[in-house]
Amino acid sequence: MYRIILFLVLIALAAAGAAWIADQTGDVVLSSGGWRVETSLPVFALALGVIVVAAMLAWSILRGLWRTPQRIKRARRERRHARGRHAITHGLLAIGHGDSVAARLHADVARRHATHDPLALLLHAQSAQLDGDREGARAAFRAMAERGDTRLLGLRGLFIEAQRADDPVAAVMIAEEALKLAPASTWASHAVLGFRCAKADWSGALSILDNNLASGLIDKAAYRRQRGVLLTARALELETVDRDLSRESVMEAVKLAPTLVPAAVLASKYQSEAHQIRRSMRIVEAAWLAQPHPDLADAYAHVKLGDSARQRLVRIETLAAKAPGHFESALAIARAAIDASEFARAREALAPFTEAPTQRVAMLMAEIERTEHGDSGRARAWTLRAVRALHDPVWTADGYVSDRWRPVSPVTGRLDAFQWQRPLAALPSDKNAAIEAAEFNAAISAPRRVEPPRDAPIEPAPSAAQDNSPVLDATVEPASIAAPTPTPTPTPMPAPAPTPMPAPAPAPPPPPETSSVMPAPLFRPRQDIPKDIARNVPASILPVIPILRAPDDPGIDDETPGDEFAEQAGPVHGQAGGWRGFLSRWGN
Repeated sequence: MYRIILFLVLIALAAAGAAWIADQTGDVVLSSGGWRVETSLPVFALALGVIVVAAMLAWSILRGLWRTPQRIKRARRERRHARGRHAITHGLLAIGHGDSVAARLHADVARRHATHDPLALLLHAQSAQLDGDREGARAAFRAMAERGDTRLLGLRGLFIEAQRADDPVAAVMIAEEALKLAPASTWASHAVLGFRCAKADWSGALSILDNNLASGLIDKAAYRRQRGVLLTARALELETVDRDLSRESVMEAVKLAPTLVPAAVLASKYQSEAHQIRRSMRIVEAAWLAQPHPDLADAYAHVKLGDSARQRLVRIETLAAKAPGHFESALAIARAAIDASEFARAREALAPFTEAPTQRVAMLMAEIERTEHGDSGRARAWTLRAVRALHDPVWTADGYVSDRWRPVSPVTGRLDAFQWQRPLAALPSDKNAAIEAAEFNAAISAPRRVEPPRDAPIEPAPSAAQDNSPVLDATVEPASIAAPTPTPTPTPMPAPAPTPMPAPAPAPPPPPETSSVMPAPLFRPRQDIPKDIARNVPASILPVIPILRAPDDPGIDDETPGDEFAEQAGPVHGQAGGWRGFLSRWGN
């Protein structure tokens, strides 16, 4: 708007000036030597304007001709730059959707047309990484590291390539160099901190953590938690080396992170050794309220050295009351009750979890059955059930399961990565399970077996009964066992076409090595055959196939087809172990 008004004003001034010159009267005389020009003032002004415009036009033409080569050069450079930018853009897009061929072609075009562009170097490095060309990627990142504007990006690329090449020494050197250039670099700080923790350099890790707080990479709450983790790791490592420093470290860790389980356990131990019982119990209770853990329960039970098992049970019940109904509370009570021989209390604590038990619940139930009643059958059933039971919470970080707490993840190097939780569950199999849970439940819910007294010997049965009598369970009374006759008479079996059976020959006398004491029967009687039928079965027909080994022992076949080529002529020796056995098997 202002430009239009200004343009109209200038036109008006020019028209007014032209009108004023046209109104002027007079002549203009130019004389130079013998040359004389006379004209009126308006004509002279018009001629002067024409000359000025012609001069300006001539100057513009000459200047354009003079700058033509430079203009052509600049136009070519702009076209190359535009092509390079186009190649970089489409190359990065190709890398984004995983087209390695297109990314490589665009990277070649960008390298020809935009050699000094940092994005062209980045495109070349990433296309080489996508193709699996590690050498090309490292060369591109080294070229970026030599430039000032892309030095940090090149160092990070070299760090990633060193990690892929499994070269931790080069990786940590690159990360430390990047941390010197940019103290606020998150990846470099994280990498150096992880390497310091992996080397157990807790003092160096604490200095890196202080640097992170000063650079603003972490907030105050995260700093307190991570510092507590590092102090706990140092305290655990120095527990048997420098107990004074270990005690100082863990007490500071408990102040910074009171809910950290390993710090609370170790601090409670030190306070208990110093006879600070109430302080030790308060430390464990604070961590227990945040997250119940079996190590906390164990530390709370043994907070006062020399207590009896019943006193520990009372203390554990006090701790469990702070987290009623929790899984760990029930298991802690059960463990203490078993140690105190309070098996009814242990069963009561585990009752809500026996329908779908975890491995620890099943093992505790097996221990109860074995310790309280000496029932090895039920104990074995619970132990077998623990194989297929649900997993208990464990220390887990990035899919890695550890038997103890660790300060950093072994996969990513992340600090404070281990959490007390259940491991990842597996998908259900589409095949039938080899062992069904119903068998375990039947064995557990079966009537309890009463073991016969071991000091009262059982009289051996006659020789004919030793060969033909069924195997009975210990719960069957002795009166229910049919006494065999010296000369058994064959009884016809109900069949469509009965055939008389010849009388069996008298049984041979027992071998001299037969023991005079018969072991107690191990198996239950068959439920599908009544007792009266079992007593009336002829001696030549066995009601039950005798089993000569335990039912849970697969054993080997009694009669296996022989192989004349596999039989050994000489005595059989044990197979040698170690490298000698390996060489002997290799030679064979």
